[in-house]
Amino acid sequence: MRFLLSAVALAFSLAAAAQDAPKYRVLAQDRGHIAIVGPDGKVEWEVECKHNAHDIQMLPNGNVLFNSGGAAVSEVNPKKEVVWKYEAKPTPGNKGRVEVHACQRLADGNTMVVETGNKRIVEVDRDGKVVKEVPLTVNKPDPHRDTRNARKLDTGNYLVAHEGDGCVREYDGSGKVVWEYKLDLNDRPRSGGHGPEGHGTEVYSAVRLKSGNTLIGGGNNNRVVEVDKDGKVVWSVDQKELPGITLAWVTTVQALPNGNVIIGNCHAGPDQPQLIEVTRDKKVVWTFKDHKTFGNSTATAQVLDLKDVIR
Repeated sequence: MRFLLSAVALAFSLAAAAQDAPKYRVLAQDRGHIAIVGPDGKVEWEVECKHNAHDIQMLPNGNVLFNSGGAAVSEVNPKKEVVWKYEAKPTPGNKGRVEVHACQRLADGNTMVVETGNKRIVEVDRDGKVVKEVPLTVNKPDPHRDTRNARKLDTGNYLVAHEGDGCVREYDGSGKVVWEYKLDLNDRPRSGGHGPEGHGTEVYSAVRLKSGNTLIGGGNNNRVVEVDKDGKVVWSVDQKELPGITLAWVTTVQALPNGNVIIGNCHAGPDQPQLIEVTRDKKVVWTFKDHKTFGNSTATAQVLDLKDVIR
């Protein structure tokens, strides 16, 4: 009898937990397409995208902005029509290739694009004209790894994750470095590989929180770290700190108004979620695992319909 009551109580507890779990729509790219998946797991919208995108954004008008090719950024409307496109070219003196991994639609309608190889940020207007250029500091130049993710801040500065340098730098409008944080190996040896076995300092993303702290998606550092302005780690989620979850290449980080963080988990394997929401006391409240619609290379995703998310 006692066992029966316990089983019933557990069933009610699990049902309540499931009912209270967030119900998100997810926009992401992988497996040759961009798709929006509803809370019921059904694909609501999709468009072909054979390029493995590293940045994606749903715009207020319902269009989707993403890096659509080696050096291209495209905006696609709900009818799946390309309504705007910019393609980066090598600057004079640059005889190598150029890639684009980060893009952001700005409040003035221009688009920020980070051009690896060219080692610069540009702001581009609707006609495709570069209206602003910001040089970047890159110690280990590589057209694929100069930069990964980047965001323009409300202050007008730029926060840039330099994958090859293993470093996050903040630049002012002239390109001067005004803040820097270098990742360390977190007391583990460096190892190769894109999955959980790989470990390094190849950072993927960073966002500036309202507190002034910086939240960093560590890439193959296999963790999320939050650091203050002095570079002190004030919060982190390590590779195997979440029960039943292993972090591999940590990509995007999305900071919710309630303090929770949604972590992008790429190359972790088919048994692992691609997105994980954790509270500040590191309780998992939601996961997204869809290796049919997307897959093991889901590098960029956005949780939709939430206000005031920092991403």
